[in-house]
Amino acid sequence: MLSRVANSIYWMCRYIERAENVARFISVNLNLLLDMPAQESNQWEALVMITGDQDVFAEKYDAYTKEAVINFLTFDRDYGNSILSCLAMSRENARSIREIISSEMWEHLNNFYLELREASSIELAHHDPQHFFKIIQMRSHLFTGLLDSTMSHGEAWNFARMGMMLERADKTSRILDVKYFLLLPQIDLVNTSIDNIQWTAVLKSASAAEMYRKKNHLITPQLVAQFLIFDKSFPRSIRHCINKAHICLLRILDGANRSINLPERLLGRLAADLEYEDIDDVIQRGMHEYLDALQTKINLIDSAIGTAFFNVTAQGEVITNEQ
Repeated sequence: MLSRVANSIYWMCRYIERAENVARFISVNLNLLLDMPAQESNQWEALVMITGDQDVFAEKYDAYTKEAVINFLTFDRDYGNSILSCLAMSRENARSIREIISSEMWEHLNNFYLELREASSIELAHHDPQHFFKIIQMRSHLFTGLLDSTMSHGEAWNFARMGMMLERADKTSRILDVKYFLLLPQIDLVNTSIDNIQWTAVLKSASAAEMYRKKNHLITPQLVAQFLIFDKSFPRSIRHCINKAHICLLRILDGANRSINLPERLLGRLAADLEYEDIDDVIQRGMHEYLDALQTKINLIDSAIGTAFFNVTAQGEVITNEQ
């Protein structure tokens, strides 16, 4: 497969997953504010912190208000990780590989982007944000379903799936990191009703509340972290995502030059760490330190994949000779 094609498929799905995650974060935040209206400014700031782009936000907006954060995370064309920007880049990648993906995938993604650009979408986002962001989530889920049901599960599909899983693992780690690092700095609020509401919101941000309840009766920070990091079967846990990404990589390497082994080594090592570590190891090391190191490892895996398969150097240069 041409490196250009593999790169486009990989990032097409990473951007779709990123857009869907942002929509879910905002939707959960809107529900959270119904229970904690006094925490409004802090909660909207937390959404921007999940992205890690507070400096970009501060250049254009004066305060973390509902309107400012929704505009920034959804419609800001100058911000590369807004929902609109993610869909634009996903669509551009899909457009360049229309002969690889199914016509249903292209038509859905193209319509998804064009509808989001309309003025009526901006109006709906501010007047009925719950409905609007639910639509974004459902459209993203439909694209994922079309990927699985209308595209052969060969090399291209594995690149798409690998990109999606790495993006999902990264976002789950950021949800947990922000909760520990920002949302509850006051020790006197631990184990209070506010704490329970916030941890429930963390689970909902990963669409994990119902599956967590089937496995655990109580909501505690340790059990929530254990579930979102180490659960083997939940599809948005970090361990599950890394395992699935590793499987996709091994399938790709079955038909490739086995000397391309840096991504396999990094991803396999991370999968093994998640297999044998537990929440006690994380707490002993420090939750923020552990999750920060985990995000660094995921970024290194992404860079290694870019260098090995897409002819992209660590500095982001594209090498002209294609595989």
